Amino acid sequence: MGSVDLIAACLDSIRQIGDEIADALVYLDAGTLEAFQFIGAFPLLLELGARAICSLENASPLDAAADWHSSFAHPARKIVVITSRLLSDAHRYILRCLGNHGSISYCTVLTAISEVGHSAYVDSPLGPDAFREYETLLAQDHEELLKKYEKSDEHKDTVPYTEKDFTSDGDSRYSNWESGVHYGSNSESSPRKKDMFGDESSQLETKGKRLSVTVTHFPMIFSPISSRTFVLPSEGTMAESCLSNHHEDSLSPGLPPISTGRSFDGDEIPPGVTLTAQFLYHLASKMDLKLDIFSLGDTSKVIGKLMMDMSSLYDVGRNKRSAGLLIVDRTLDLLTPCFHGDSFLDRMLSSLPRKEGTSSYLVSKNPQTPSKHSQATVKRVPLDIKVPFEKVYSKEEPKSRTSMLPEIIMSFISGWNSPEVDSEVTWLPEYADKAHDDKLSSQHGTLSGSFLSNYAGVRYLESLLDRGAKDGLMLIKKWLMEALQHEKLSFPSKGRQGAASVSELHSMVQMLSRDQLSLVRNRGVIQLALAAEMALQEPQSSRWDAFTSAERILSVTSAETTQSLASELRDFINTSTSVESHKQGPSQGLLSFQDVLLLTIIGYILTGENFPTSIAGGPFSWEDERSLKDIVVDSILDRPSSVKLRFLVGLENELEAKARSKDGDKSNDTIEPSKTTDDFDDQWDSWGDDDDNTDDQKEEAYGDMQLKLEVRDRVDQLFKFFHNLSSMRLRNQTLGEGLAALSRFETDIYSRKGLLYKLLLAVLAKYDIPGLEYHSSAVGRLFKSGLGRFGLGQSKPSFGDQNVLIIFVVGGINALEVREVMKAISESSRPDVELILGGTTLLTPDDMFELMLGSSSFS
Repeated sequence: MGSVDLIAACLDSIRQIGDEIADALVYLDAGTLEAFQFIGAFPLLLELGARAICSLENASPLDAAADWHSSFAHPARKIVVITSRLLSDAHRYILRCLGNHGSISYCTVLTAISEVGHSAYVDSPLGPDAFREYETLLAQDHEELLKKYEKSDEHKDTVPYTEKDFTSDGDSRYSNWESGVHYGSNSESSPRKKDMFGDESSQLETKGKRLSVTVTHFPMIFSPISSRTFVLPSEGTMAESCLSNHHEDSLSPGLPPISTGRSFDGDEIPPGVTLTAQFLYHLASKMDLKLDIFSLGDTSKVIGKLMMDMSSLYDVGRNKRSAGLLIVDRTLDLLTPCFHGDSFLDRMLSSLPRKEGTSSYLVSKNPQTPSKHSQATVKRVPLDIKVPFEKVYSKEEPKSRTSMLPEIIMSFISGWNSPEVDSEVTWLPEYADKAHDDKLSSQHGTLSGSFLSNYAGVRYLESLLDRGAKDGLMLIKKWLMEALQHEKLSFPSKGRQGAASVSELHSMVQMLSRDQLSLVRNRGVIQLALAAEMALQEPQSSRWDAFTSAERILSVTSAETTQSLASELRDFINTSTSVESHKQGPSQGLLSFQDVLLLTIIGYILTGENFPTSIAGGPFSWEDERSLKDIVVDSILDRPSSVKLRFLVGLENELEAKARSKDGDKSNDTIEPSKTTDDFDDQWDSWGDDDDNTDDQKEEAYGDMQLKLEVRDRVDQLFKFFHNLSSMRLRNQTLGEGLAALSRFETDIYSRKGLLYKLLLAVLAKYDIPGLEYHSSAVGRLFKSGLGRFGLGQSKPSFGDQNVLIIFVVGGINALEVREVMKAISESSRPDVELILGGTTLLTPDDMFELMLGSSSFS
């Protein structure tokens, strides 16, 4: 059998639905769009006969105009919707698509969530037969809205139903799904659009005909970063579902709880855990793999059991390939994604802007079956990274063919986005000499590219995954040199051979972008060069270096004494406070107060690992922790307007009032002149007001003291959270021993390795790891139930026995971990092993802060 290739497997799964894609309008939701964008699936969809590829959330009647294959001989009769969300979440948008196109007779919905996943999800209104139920429901809702429109206005020549049908407050059975969503105008009043197909015979033909709806499961919706690295779509239900309920052992809704050895009750299993088990089960089935399942951590153990219970013979097949699956809790190693390591891709992910998430999705709840376990969703940052292409165009260059490129693109977009087709473009001329204008990239996004794992067969990201900052820059320079040679352009190489600088890359990019054809042909490597330039420029580069230096100091200090580590944390907080008190925001290269809180998290975890016995009341002494709390409280009160943290929710108004008061005091001190004895007579009349002023000052002092006490209570709760982080290894003694045993694979404290690196070396060397649980396999179950009665039982297999290994981290993976596991494979005695690494999402240090203390944390 051939080697495992995730990108090829995703493309093959799309080819298998070619019959549905042919001659259809294809709508992708935000999660599917991200996944398909990574694998470069859009050319394949067009090759399979798609009339147009459109956004589900931004559907428009003009979508039918972007017809790639027909000459408008007949209107679209098929719609294919591919969604990574629950059917109940996507329902309002699917109805809107059907309402935009009056000629549709067939609607196929492909969802990443299985029927079992829909029925198991607490807030889903669909039952065990979810797909058939939804087919009936969608057809009925579509028909009722059509009838409602026909009764309201039989003579209006517009779309079958309008926006108000989706946002009405009527007491209908589907109003709970559509309420609160506003879709924009659906008007098709333009005469050009009215006469698009020449006649209305097709619409008359479909009038009165019942909509045919088909719903099927399409599990291959995930984002492959490379052929063997993947994450779940950031805006899909699986990635956004909670992995932990709110209790004393939980750290974040987007992270598994701390492993304590206690088992989950059936009703306590978070929805994200169930959906993850469903996804891994169907992924193995689609890739023809039969699995030996292992787990490390409480949540991973539940997922392994769920997978084992799905089917007793799911991995039996003559053509299936054996593989090992290891599921790992992210909370077993929180340090690695918090660290700013030497990973080129990690630096780019942390520095580049992302697409704004779709905020209109709401958790669909079934009003007939309310549940006390109803869960909120986790906000994941989309992986759709935007690289501004306008940086190619230099402000100093004279107007040339290069500077005409933005004008050409904007001319096309302005005509497409204009309110009326016949409207004149009035704002275009101002771009003739302003190709760098922010409006070019921010409002329309025309010159912003997205990362792809597959650029027409070239996989740039895969080559950058195992590179550090310097090596990644050199590799991009090599690609640029090859592109210049292919375009028959010469570039004078400066400096020593192999060295690369940001300015040198920028000059090479400008040469490649001198004409349109060269820009289009080399857009992949140009985009990566621009991304590298943004990641390594100021202030991003200095901030990353400052983090790296601070983390190295904490790592070394944590091996000494707790007092020295507490002293370092106090110094970091004091430095951030003194800098931000003199300047608005952190200065270049220095860390903000939020950054120092992330360092505090790192410090507490390191202290818990190095001093696991000093946990009573926290890893630090009472005096050291009291001083840390005092300095955190003072930092919050010193600049209340700049601190936006989840644990301070409810105190925003008081903190903003204090900030305004401080700003007012500063302005009065600078404006009010000094008083002299000449003003004595003028002040005589105001002496009677001193008592009133004193009362106001007392009231203000009382308010400040009250606010300080409130902030101190919140900080006390924050430090209790820090105590949970430092005590993770003591919650489960067996698991703690297993993690401590892996330290044999780490000999240098100055170059810390993550858990996955040490774990992979251990399993490949056939070490026994305490806490690693083996679940079952089809062969094992067969021997246990049958031949085992005759003494022919099978010994417990080892994860490292297989040639295909899958490691899935519940909670997410980090780009640095990808680099480390690739290094572990090369250092092991099994370099022939095919390793697939996956996770819930792709984490950066900023994402970890948001999960634990930011917008996605427990309030």
